[in-house]
Amino acid sequence: MILPIVAYGDPVLKKKATDISKDYPKFDELLENMFETMYNAFGVGLAAPQIGVPIRLFVVDTTPFSEDEDLTEEEQKALKGFKRVFINAQITNEEGDEWAFNEGCLSIPDVREDVFRKPNITIEYLDENFKPHTETFDGLAARVIQHEYDHIEGVLFTDKLSSLKKRLIKGRLTNISKGKINVDYRMRFPDEKKKR
Repeated sequence: MILPIVAYGDPVLKKKATDISKDYPKFDELLENMFETMYNAFGVGLAAPQIGVPIRLFVVDTTPFSEDEDLTEEEQKALKGFKRVFINAQITNEEGDEWAFNEGCLSIPDVREDVFRKPNITIEYLDENFKPHTETFDGLAARVIQHEYDHIEGVLFTDKLSSLKKRLIKGRLTNISKGKINVDYRMRFPDEKKKR
């Protein structure tokens, strides 16, 4: 089932999410719905808070990035079919020289800005079978993971921008929270509820 994506301004996006256990109700259904919702919105990642569920869960599938001609053949190969589920994730290490990449977010449609992140990360997480993993990722896969990880920490990519950039996009963010935006996927806007 395709779920509405929570828009910028909803308090759930600023809340640190909580760990879950393997007896989490209807977990398989939730996972299936998250992938379906992400694909429907042409996303490469989706965190549970973005569908209004404040738990430490996110999914990624970087396959769309594998068609980017600016990447090396090796990078394209690494991104093709990179599909993962991250439960109760903790990034334990980030290293390397920060690099900029133009990021967007399904909860903040039509806003894209350069965000600086470190290129290499080590992360501990449980997979969809609640099996533990510790892995190191780099490049675009690491970036997608960092972006989604921020969501379960209550951080948005716009929080990482300079105060000048934040001022420049403030009006657009306000319009998103009020639902004054055209999107081709289902969304839930925080300020819409207040008007009723």
